[in-house]
Amino acid sequence: MRNPLDPAKLNAAVENVHRAGMPGLFAEVRDGDQVWRGAAGVADLATGRPVTADMRHRVGSITKTFTAAAVLQQVEGGLIGLDTAIGRYLPRLVPGERGAAITVRMLLNHTSGLAEYLPRAYPSLTALPVLADTGPQSLDDNRLTRFHPTELIEMGVTAPAVGVPGGAPGVYSNTNYLLLGALLEQVTGAAAEQCITRNVIERAGLRHTELPTGPYVTGPHSQMYEAWFGMIDPPRDYSVYDMSWVGPAAALISTVTDLNRFFGLLLAGEIVSPSSLAQMRRTVPVVSQEGRVIEYGLGLHPMEAPGQTAFWGHGGMVWGAGALAMTRADGKRQMAVAVNLQRPNKLDSAGKPQPHPIDDALEALYRTAMHG
Repeated sequence: MRNPLDPAKLNAAVENVHRAGMPGLFAEVRDGDQVWRGAAGVADLATGRPVTADMRHRVGSITKTFTAAAVLQQVEGGLIGLDTAIGRYLPRLVPGERGAAITVRMLLNHTSGLAEYLPRAYPSLTALPVLADTGPQSLDDNRLTRFHPTELIEMGVTAPAVGVPGGAPGVYSNTNYLLLGALLEQVTGAAAEQCITRNVIERAGLRHTELPTGPYVTGPHSQMYEAWFGMIDPPRDYSVYDMSWVGPAAALISTVTDLNRFFGLLLAGEIVSPSSLAQMRRTVPVVSQEGRVIEYGLGLHPMEAPGQTAFWGHGGMVWGAGALAMTRADGKRQMAVAVNLQRPNKLDSAGKPQPHPIDDALEALYRTAMHG
């Protein structure tokens, strides 16, 4: 028997995240025909303007699910082969033996072995993943930098490989999804952003979702505060930011309502075919950007609790903003949460993020939202 929504518990759980140190957050939870929306805290620390549940927000790597869906649609149309070598389509971007060995599927599930380009594009982050030696200077330096995807892809392709094509575990890398954007452009003749907008965003009827072309979030939105592990104190607002540094990997702007609508339609087989959805749910072990081994499909990530049905979705983080969207396998229970502070955790002497009260409060919110 499904747990009905409990607005009082959900309101309390959201408020607890705010009290734990999150400036502002907002969420939508669905259970069948029941819908709860809630928010706590402020959208602007300077003015005290409150957050509201209808705000638009940068949702980071949730973008990858949209990009993956657009690629699977082209697979269905015969323009892309899921197990075809990327070198067949993009020989200049991934030349030689690697281009012949890396398939489209390996890009989608992060088993290509291609390295993350970000530490090369952002020099102060070159020490990743040894966080103790990083600094946030590059975040400011690149606030209005307009990157071209091919220069970022080249950084990732020419960096030392992090694995062999198809090897396990894979390693999560934004380079993979910039290549998928280039692939969409190659086979459709339209920019990846146009292809994803037309075939995924508009097809799903998402009225408040877009891949931005400039540095601004239009419409009602929160400021977005980055702490970079306590090195930016007080946290700095990065809500105005050119998102070409991640493009079809993590640039999406959306709302919690649109995210729930998208994942509900996707898991109902209404964005891609049921057979394509089955491919998206075939998982492999992947080392996440936090260094944990997770199960990862084709732009979809499962989450399970003991004795519970699996949830499918994705999380995302960019400078100052984060989001998580999860939908139960049967499509009935859904959650989308957006937060406006990133990386408040201080680092220990080994350079590992220390626990922060926000972490436990968010976990409690997720449990309340997903399981009642």
